[in-house]
Amino acid sequence: MTAQQATPAQSISHLPQLAHARNPGMALDLDWVASVQANTSAIERRCASLGGRRSVKKDWQAAWLLKAITLIDLTTLSGDDTPGRVQRLCAKARQPVRAEMLEALGLPGLTVGAVCVYHDMVETAVRALKGTSIPVAAVSTGFPAGLSPWHLRVQEIRESVAAGAREIDIVISRRHVLTGNWQALYDEMCEMREACGEAHVKAILATGELGTLRNVARASLVCMMAGADFIKTSTGKESVNATLPVSLTMIRAIRDYQDRTGVKVGYKPAGGIAKAKDALLYLALMKDELGLPWLQPDLFRFGASSLLGDIERQLEHHLTGQYSAGYRHAMG
Repeated sequence: MTAQQATPAQSISHLPQLAHARNPGMALDLDWVASVQANTSAIERRCASLGGRRSVKKDWQAAWLLKAITLIDLTTLSGDDTPGRVQRLCAKARQPVRAEMLEALGLPGLTVGAVCVYHDMVETAVRALKGTSIPVAAVSTGFPAGLSPWHLRVQEIRESVAAGAREIDIVISRRHVLTGNWQALYDEMCEMREACGEAHVKAILATGELGTLRNVARASLVCMMAGADFIKTSTGKESVNATLPVSLTMIRAIRDYQDRTGVKVGYKPAGGIAKAKDALLYLALMKDELGLPWLQPDLFRFGASSLLGDIERQLEHHLTGQYSAGYRHAMG
């Protein structure tokens, strides 16, 4: 390889990143919302065929896995979170793969996309990530159920932003979707978007609790109309979290919104994505449906905690030909 030739890892890592404005939102268009449908059987067939139609091997597989690392919102959302655990997680975010492995793969200095924590841990995470460009994301608005009093949900957003969170993952009121009260969902999302100020807002739909793919598609559209910068599948606390059919439904809503408005909105699957092979499927789906601009952290994230460990194991196997024990790739 000459000095001018890039490795697959470097090629994937330097995919073109196009600057785009935040989603300004638009007036609620109920006719557009009512026209949205979802062909469940066709969506499921498309997703079932993905693994056999899109496969990468060897150097290119390693390259795509390195790309996946840059898209991870490294997350801890447990009742027993402590400052020490969050500090260790932030250290892992700074150095997600052992330095000698990244040197061998040609990408020293690689980091994750963000660190995601509860509000009480925002200041701890901000201090631990000082000197890096890694943003802190806070889950908010009565996460995960979204059933706390409204004024407290809005105030929680403001306090997380004041503490240094640059991204806010909010949860919608599922009842608005289940009852078809799109005006209420739109108004709620608009107020939460305003409370976020300059912080980017990710709207968590909790898709496992919305009943149908049609509801998922309509809720996605309404949240984008109200100014969501990202739409996200799940809190990770539902019995069913991110799935490929749900992802395809939401991705196509994003594509329709861009076609109508010219605005790019990001996507975040979360919950249940724990294996490197799963990450590759999601990357393939994003590339097929939305194209290369969405393979950057400003438009695509994985909400995950254990995914990084399995990616590390796969990368070590790529370099050495041997699988290592999971404890060699702990979160901290």
